[in-house]
Amino acid sequence: MFQPAATPSRSSGAFGMLELIYHATVRDVRKTHRNALVGLAMNMMQTVVFVLAFYLLFEIMGMRSSAIRGDFLLYIMSGIFLYMTHTKAMSAVLGSEGPTSPMMQHAPMNTMIAISAAALSSLYIQVLSLFLILTIYHIAFVPITIYQPIPAMGMVLLAWFSGCAVGTVFLALKPWAPEFVGVTSNIYIRANMIASGKMFLANSLPAHMIAFFDWNPLFHSIDQARGFAFLHYNPHFSSISYPIYLSIVLIMLGLMGEFYTRKNASASWEAMR
Repeated sequence: MFQPAATPSRSSGAFGMLELIYHATVRDVRKTHRNALVGLAMNMMQTVVFVLAFYLLFEIMGMRSSAIRGDFLLYIMSGIFLYMTHTKAMSAVLGSEGPTSPMMQHAPMNTMIAISAAALSSLYIQVLSLFLILTIYHIAFVPITIYQPIPAMGMVLLAWFSGCAVGTVFLALKPWAPEFVGVTSNIYIRANMIASGKMFLANSLPAHMIAFFDWNPLFHSIDQARGFAFLHYNPHFSSISYPIYLSIVLIMLGLMGEFYTRKNASASWEAMR
């Protein structure tokens, strides 16, 4: 009662925030299912279903000849993994706790911690699923070789980062136009089924078609990832710098919008979530 108030140092404050992010991340990971292993298995099954569906699509439509020279299933998985990572990150950030959430009544908690936890929990699940699926495929079916595994993993992280950036923009707009954001985010996810370029190679597109896809940061991430994963593919129509710069701009705009929204938050918004 009579003890002087101690002002925490910057380092202790930073470590305290990291601890809060860790605990909030664990809480977010367990949101999908009370059993963490079951939640991971469900996410892996969703990814495997996507891979099998696209494998059958390529077989039925006779599109295997247009694929890259190398392991065909790895070619499909390279697109599916990045698409899932990008989409799940966007959805997780968009669905994170807002300024009027009951969790924000706890003094150390704030929206930045909630956004970081949602993004990190999504990354954890997706990366763990990726490694487990590739390991099972490598051991049980066909041994695979990734040409440059570290840069290829960097493209997975870039797809996640760009998904977080898009999700932050949607999150800032959500309290002001919840129905518009709900519809627009669903359209963005559905459009990326084609616009992400996971079904084809950018090098195989005619010049007039590139403009329909090169606005999309995920398109660049997937194409560059295939360049790092396969020895015989050299991407010519995509870049690493574009999704990095665009994601930085989007995340700054989203955070500025979220800061303004937080200052003008109304308790009635929670009813619209």
